[in-house]
Amino acid sequence: MAHVLVVRMTIKEGEEERAFDVARRLVEATRTEPGNVLYIAHRDPEDPRVLLMYEQYEDAAAFEAHGQAEHFKDLGLGQLFPLMEHRERAIYETLD
Repeated sequence: MAHVLVVRMTIKEGEEERAFDVARRLVEATRTEPGNVLYIAHRDPEDPRVLLMYEQYEDAAAFEAHGQAEHFKDLGLGQLFPLMEHRERAIYETLD
């Protein structure tokens, strides 16, 4: 079973383009991680302040390693998170 995280974020008004730029860089860096299966950023077509991240890792250990990666600490924690107004997380496992 793969480890999946779905995160829905509302970006602070006026920070949308900055946040989406950081998210694109975070996607690019995360996709190089050995345990990463999928890492996709989505923008809500009806609310331009909403960013949804779909993350899939080989297992929970790969997910934990992502949280310790320097690019996540810099881009995620250091740059993207401060631009958020609200964040919701949900963790899943694939059925296979």
